[in-house]
Amino acid sequence: MALRRAAGVVFGLAGGSAVLVWAERRGSLREDGGGSWRSKAPITAALGALHAAQPPAGLSGHSYGSVWDSNWDKRDPSFMPNSRKKDVSGEENSSETENNTKPRATRHIFLIRHSQYNLNGNGDRERILTPLGREQAELVGQRLASLGLKYDVMIHSSMARAIETATIISKHLPGVELVSCDLLREGAPIEPIPPVTHWKPEAVQYHEDGARIEAAFRRYIHRADPKQKEDSYEIIVCHANVIRYFVCRALQFPPEGWLRMGLNNGSITWLTVRPSGRVALRALGDSGFMPPDKLTRS
Repeated sequence: MALRRAAGVVFGLAGGSAVLVWAERRGSLREDGGGSWRSKAPITAALGALHAAQPPAGLSGHSYGSVWDSNWDKRDPSFMPNSRKKDVSGEENSSETENNTKPRATRHIFLIRHSQYNLNGNGDRERILTPLGREQAELVGQRLASLGLKYDVMIHSSMARAIETATIISKHLPGVELVSCDLLREGAPIEPIPPVTHWKPEAVQYHEDGARIEAAFRRYIHRADPKQKEDSYEIIVCHANVIRYFVCRALQFPPEGWLRMGLNNGSITWLTVRPSGRVALRALGDSGFMPPDKLTRS
């Protein structure tokens, strides 16, 4: 009867490491005490269910489970070297150090996918926006302006379609600085799971693009610097693969799942990074501000 109750508890709490350890210990005690293998059968079955319930580690080398990594951007003050200052009496002034190293502002990051462009262009320079794509960019600029936010900067990929999209948007946001960045160029961030048959880059492309796009993520997606006093609103105009990878990484989802999401041209994805390092996805691929006949996903 006791074993049946134990098995019930184990099955009811599948996934709990404490129960797993207890069950393994209980099983070994029964074996040492001379119990038959038949008496261990409920525990053995329960252990099998527990192991099956454990989430697998991400194939990228990171474990993505239910535990949030508060130091995902390596900017958590509690993990930084403690450079405590001493006052005139020789005592450590921990409160002053904490005030100087603890972020206090929230970063709002708007990830904009470029508008529709000419897929038949010969090379990047000829892959400029279509007439519809230019209309989409105008609509994006109007939408961002209507939010009434004070934007700090607009960073864009150095590819032609992203440059043109950002330039059109900027007409609606006078005074916002435009900055170009090669790291944000389109590419293959990581081999997707499940795989697709219509798009299979070479391994070397994943190797090269993946490192670059990861570098872009680390540069632009992180909590605010302690010196930042006010909340910031930043716009990044880039590409679908880059945005989808950023979202997976920021939310600590397995990055191999990036291709399971779809983004319309000119859509807006809104990430918020709190001073604590917590990340919220306020919008993913929002294009509801466009009329239905203006929606594309090329």
